[in-house]
Amino acid sequence: MTRITIDPITRLEGHGKIEIFLNDDGEVGNVYFQVPELRGFEKFCEGRPMEEVSAIVSKICGVCPGCHHMAAGKAADAVFGVTPPPTARKLRELFYMAHFVHSHTAHFYALAAPDFVVGPAANPAERNILGVIAKVGKEIGTEVIRQRRLAQEIQALLGGHQTHVVMNIPGGVRKGLTEEQRQDIQKKAEGFVEFAKFTMKIFNDVVLANQQYVDLIVNGPYALKIHSMGLVDAQNKVNFYDGKVRVVDTQGRQLYKYAPQDYREFVEERVEPWSYLKFPYLKKIGWKGFVEGQDSGVYHATPLSRLNAADGMATPLAQEEYERMYSTLGGKPVHNTLAMHWARLVELIYAAEHCLALAKDPEITGTNLRAKLDKTPSEGVGTVEAQRGTLTHHYWTDANGMVTKANILVGTTNNHAAIAMSIKKAAQGLIKKGAVVDQGILNMIEMAFRAYDPCFSCATHSLPGHMPLQVVLRDASGRELQTIARD
Repeated sequence: MTRITIDPITRLEGHGKIEIFLNDDGEVGNVYFQVPELRGFEKFCEGRPMEEVSAIVSKICGVCPGCHHMAAGKAADAVFGVTPPPTARKLRELFYMAHFVHSHTAHFYALAAPDFVVGPAANPAERNILGVIAKVGKEIGTEVIRQRRLAQEIQALLGGHQTHVVMNIPGGVRKGLTEEQRQDIQKKAEGFVEFAKFTMKIFNDVVLANQQYVDLIVNGPYALKIHSMGLVDAQNKVNFYDGKVRVVDTQGRQLYKYAPQDYREFVEERVEPWSYLKFPYLKKIGWKGFVEGQDSGVYHATPLSRLNAADGMATPLAQEEYERMYSTLGGKPVHNTLAMHWARLVELIYAAEHCLALAKDPEITGTNLRAKLDKTPSEGVGTVEAQRGTLTHHYWTDANGMVTKANILVGTTNNHAAIAMSIKKAAQGLIKKGAVVDQGILNMIEMAFRAYDPCFSCATHSLPGHMPLQVVLRDASGRELQTIARD
């Protein structure tokens, strides 16, 4: 038995490692995807006033703070039994669309593009954002940074800070927009739309025009036939902020469509002893193990699964790209893991278009920003689509609004079983008897998880009894002197 370890895995949010075990024939016997970090934010929230929670949970992650802020803000609305006024809701969505623009841009250019633009087997020292800029040109790199900065400026204006967000209060938002600010956001959003179209062109020219990459997407070891989850509006169009959760099966047929507060009737979480990250599955089907197919309880909640679960996009340019993607890949649903990058760019266009539409909405500068609180707080659920998947915050409070219990089901947690399965399939497809396992092969295995844009800082909420610890003492040359372990 031969053991290959990828530690740490690269270009992700958080920490993780991959353990690959080869049998005596040199083929992959098993693969373990391990997340060795723990976040305890559910416990941090206990004993805190519910109105503080949306600001507290924005500290869970520096990459997707707005997602947690919005989900907790919606949960606070539910706890206090109140519906925000239309202007407040639209301001929240405006913030959130800018958040999607900045995050999807970061993932495509900084985390995913090095594999396609620089090449999956390129020198690791070049396989990064600087390598991408060297390939596409300094001007494009500068524009990427500028567009992300502009999106962050909108978040800071509306949220109080682009990362430490304090925008939401139960029943509404803290402040509104002036006409001058609205005009500035509209101008920026017009630029987002053009930048999103330009990014799709880069994807067309660099990825889709390269037959080797297309073969990797369509015929490579990157496919997983499981169910798809996503939030949809009343017309079953993709919606990031509100709606019902829709789950379609491996053939694209609707299995469930439920209100977010009913999530516990449809999703169950499983714990394995080798990871701090739980494994959700579809409760009505049951846990059948790490298997794919129609009878499996495993699902994914990603940009691709959102598009699989929906009947279309709610904006015109995104709808055109939605139709082109499915037409090119042979129709719905698509199970090719690397197609998540394409779906993410469809979503980038949607976020930019919706951001512009909201900036043009006359109601966005309204002054009615908060509904009156006149009910006794109790329990509430808030669900949004985070960049990485369906995100649910669930809080219980006493009659004074103090949190007594919290449960956070993160997008990456929803995808955990699928990520583990995708990594194993990639390893099995790439490592064959007699093959030389070099850095290029290992990076291509990492590409299987990278497509999910996982955020393990957000997702680790299981503590299986104790915290393992390993301390390795080395001398100045790096030679191991002693290892002390607590397993």
